[in-house]
Amino acid sequence: MELNLKKPICFFDLETTGIKVATDRIVEIAILKIYPNGNKESHTWRVNPEMPIPKESSQIHGITNEMVANEPTFKQLAPKVYNLIKDSDLAGFNSNRFDIPLLAEELLRAEIDFDLKKALAIDVQTIFHKMEKRTLEAAYKFYCNQDLTNAHSAAADTHATYEVLKAQLKKYDALENDVNFLATFSSHRNHADFAGFISYNEDGAEIFSFGKYKNKLVTEVLEKDSGYFGWLLNADFPLYTKQVLTRIRLQSLNTKI
Repeated sequence: MELNLKKPICFFDLETTGIKVATDRIVEIAILKIYPNGNKESHTWRVNPEMPIPKESSQIHGITNEMVANEPTFKQLAPKVYNLIKDSDLAGFNSNRFDIPLLAEELLRAEIDFDLKKALAIDVQTIFHKMEKRTLEAAYKFYCNQDLTNAHSAAADTHATYEVLKAQLKKYDALENDVNFLATFSSHRNHADFAGFISYNEDGAEIFSFGKYKNKLVTEVLEKDSGYFGWLLNADFPLYTKQVLTRIRLQSLNTKI
C-alpha cells in the first residue's frame, strides 16, 4: 500500500550529540522524500556539530569526532535541507518529541525561519506505541517481517520507518490513508511548541504549561509582566519556543493597534 498524499512528505531521522533539544547538535541527517506520484528522493549527510561528540553517543550511532571533522556544518547544509522539506509534511520515529524540535533549533540557529505550522507531522512511533508498544527494530520485524540491519544508521532508520507506516496502514482498518488523519492520530500532545512549554486551553488559546504562570494565558502574562518575556528570551529555552512566544506577543500588539 502506498501513501495517499496531496503534497510531498519527508521521512527523516537525526543522529545527534545527545538528547537535549536546546543544546545538542546533529551529526547525521537522512531525508527520504516521497512525492504524491510515488517518486522518491533520498539524501544523507554527515554533519560537523562544532562540538565534541560524547563517547556514549558515539557508542549508539557509531559516529565519532574523527568521522565528522571534515564534514560541513549544519549551517552550511541548512539551505539544502530547507529546500528539500519546505514544501512537505514531515514524518519520523519519535519525531514529534525529538527530531522535529531539534531540527527546528538547528534551522533557526542557521538563521532560517522554519515555521512548523505549515507542515503536518506524523510520528510513526506514536502510532506504533498506541497499537503495539515496541521499538523501531521490533516494529520493522513485526510489521514487515524483516530484521533491521544497521539500526541507528539514519538512512536505514528512515527507510524502515517509511516501510513500517505503509505496513501499519495495511494492517489496521482504523487507520486512514490520509496525512491529516495520521498527523492527528500520532500527535501525543496539544502544544504550540514541540518542546511543550506552551500549550492550548479548551478555547484554543496559548497558555504556559510550566512555572509560576502555569495554565495562564500567554498574552495576559506578557502584557502584565513584560520582564517575564525578556527573561524567557534570555533563558535556556529552545529557539523555536522563543520564536512562538515572540509571534504571540507581536500578534497581541498588532491586535491592539
